[in-house]
Amino acid sequence: MDLFQWPAMVAIVLASWLVGSKRAERRATAFAVFILGNVLWVVWGLYVQAYALALLDIVLCGMNLRGFIKNRAAAQEKAHVVP
Repeated sequence: MDLFQWPAMVAIVLASWLVGSKRAERRATAFAVFILGNVLWVVWGLYVQAYALALLDIVLCGMNLRGFIKNRAAAQEKAHVVP
């Protein structure tokens, strides 16, 4: 279970890189990877009784879910715009 922290860290770093992309697909991937990292941190945080970390990542997961939804909506709006 202690190994969960390493994939969680890698996921967050990768997502941080992807979220800066101009392409909506890469940003969507970034938010999905952020959510994966958040879930891994919650699991690990609960395991080691780091409840503040677990709660933080639950909140961040909600924010990343919001970003995922908003990014998808913006991409759909852009796809429907006729030049």
